Amino acid sequence: MDVVSALGAVVHSAWLLPVLIVMIAVDAPFPVLPSETLLMTAAAVAFAEDDLVVVAALFVAAVVGSVAGDLVTFGLGRSSHRIVAVDHGGGSAQWVRRHLLRRPGMALVGARFVPGGRLVSTAAAGRFGLSLRRFLPWSVISSAAWGAYMLGVGRVLEPMTGGNPLLCVVGGTVLAVLTGGLFALAQAVRRNTVRV
Repeated sequence: MDVVSALGAVVHSAWLLPVLIVMIAVDAPFPVLPSETLLMTAAAVAFAEDDLVVVAALFVAAVVGSVAGDLVTFGLGRSSHRIVAVDHGGGSAQWVRRHLLRRPGMALVGARFVPGGRLVSTAAAGRFGLSLRRFLPWSVISSAAWGAYMLGVGRVLEPMTGGNPLLCVVGGTVLAVLTGGLFALAQAVRRNTVRV
């Protein structure tokens, strides 16, 4: 079985949605899994096949997995100062701390799109005492916004890749690296501007 066939089998598997939910949930406290790449690839393939039912199912899986992972990270932030450290360091951690209790929506939704921001913002929400009643609706909103964004990326990848799963993985990986690089560059420019 070649790589394209193997990837095609993965994105057409009955196990895709449950595995995706688990990967996205685990990716919150331990952001090392390729859940975003898998979601973008599956979305690009579904768009290429005009399978809107699968697109909708991918969106629901993204939101469910994201909210579940947020709740775990929120609980870890509330219960332990050792497991998830959010008090130290600069950049997004300081921004989240400044805005979280006054404007939880801005902190939780805005941080979702910054590399490492999901971990920092959801753990900080637990650590700094944001109530679950205030946290949960913003987690759902930020998860829905993130899920829509990931499906949008999949939609953009589809015409460039023709729905080829291997090209989707490569394209998703390149986009992730470029996005991370742009955020790192923006933070470096911002730090240098503040110093001047």
